[in-house]
Amino acid sequence: MKYLKYALFFLLICGYLISCTSSSQKEKNTSPEAKQAKAKPADSAQNYAQFVPSLVKIESFNKGRFLESETAFFVGKQEIVCRLSMLKNATDVRITPFDEEKTYAISGFLAVDRINNLVLLKVEGIERTPIPLYPGIVPKTAKSIYLTKPQSNTLPLHRGQVLNYGKVAGVNQYRVDNLFRSKSYGTPVFVSNLQCIGLGYAEVVTYENQNLVIPSTYIAALLQKQSATVQKLENLRTQASEAMSKANSKVKGLRMETDYGTIQIRLFNETPEYRDNFIRLVRENYYDSLLIHRVIKGFGIQSGAADTRYAGPNDIVGWKGPGYTLPAHIVPGFFHRRGMIGSPRKPDRGNSKRRSDGSQFYIVTGRVYSDSELDAIEEENGQRFTPEQRRIYKIEGGAPHLDGTYTIFGEVVDGLQVADEIVKLQTDEDFRPLNDIRVKKITIID
Repeated sequence: MKYLKYALFFLLICGYLISCTSSSQKEKNTSPEAKQAKAKPADSAQNYAQFVPSLVKIESFNKGRFLESETAFFVGKQEIVCRLSMLKNATDVRITPFDEEKTYAISGFLAVDRINNLVLLKVEGIERTPIPLYPGIVPKTAKSIYLTKPQSNTLPLHRGQVLNYGKVAGVNQYRVDNLFRSKSYGTPVFVSNLQCIGLGYAEVVTYENQNLVIPSTYIAALLQKQSATVQKLENLRTQASEAMSKANSKVKGLRMETDYGTIQIRLFNETPEYRDNFIRLVRENYYDSLLIHRVIKGFGIQSGAADTRYAGPNDIVGWKGPGYTLPAHIVPGFFHRRGMIGSPRKPDRGNSKRRSDGSQFYIVTGRVYSDSELDAIEEENGQRFTPEQRRIYKIEGGAPHLDGTYTIFGEVVDGLQVADEIVKLQTDEDFRPLNDIRVKKITIID
């Protein structure tokens, strides 16, 4: 009986302790943090609903005529990022947020990155919370999610996975297995920590449709270099306005800083479309950090290829431009003497109109030629050199074989010796220097 009493007492104590532990555990599991974790898994629609107000439908127009429609998103309170390509020829751009029906006008752009097909736009009359950008590069196999406009109080989530990060068409991008439709091009793509890894779209690359993401690091760089003043949308167009062209005609020159020194150049007003194009790209910082990717002894140096900014040592470069070409403009009297600046192009086969690359340029260092060599070039090209041209080619040198077939649009006024030093460097079989040489930046001399 005595032992039975002790046993009952022991059972009562254990029951009390278990009850306390269970109560404590229950209280712990019903804490706000636990409730939230239970109610909202990492990829739940509830987590992504907070981003709906920061997503917009963006539409472009040309003098009232509809052009294109995609998705864009806020990366600042009044700053929106979208693909530059959808604004081609646009005179008017409007947005409609996902959470309302009201339309807002884009007042202009703050920064542009033609190499990565990005533009930062300013919107008036509305402020939204910026989409958080992932600060680095996510690992392969990370989950990728994007959302589309809510339908009947349901938020569609489109799930996928990051396949890899690497070069696609000359620039670094993510490949994902999410499927992007045309209306969702420009959408922010998230990972499980609810940060945006970049802007999604699809494109045919090497005959295969690929789903790609322009990395958030490039969007962050765009935010860093945005202008304090809003620029007109017309300044994005490849053809300058009459007022802009007139202003460009008064530019004294440009200063090109390279790893080997500074070269000062002057652009010719006789080729206004080339002058205006070059100055616009300079204002956009397009040339900053591009390689001098082609160096040929006896000819000169070449730069301006869009695929060289992120090029690795073994990459084939020099084939990617800004997305457009320029019509040939051969000016009588201009010839390829030392120091002249011209525009490279694809060969005549497949380019019968001899259109020039939209951004690349070469500087002639050249070599001297004999009369017999000049005679042979005349015979091959079907043109005649003037006595003055012959004299200069025989004494100063140049690249006479290009005369009449390539557009000349400027000249070096100081620092040609820098190009002379660069042209001496060792190259591979594709004429790319074994050690990278970059155009640090080009600035306008007012």
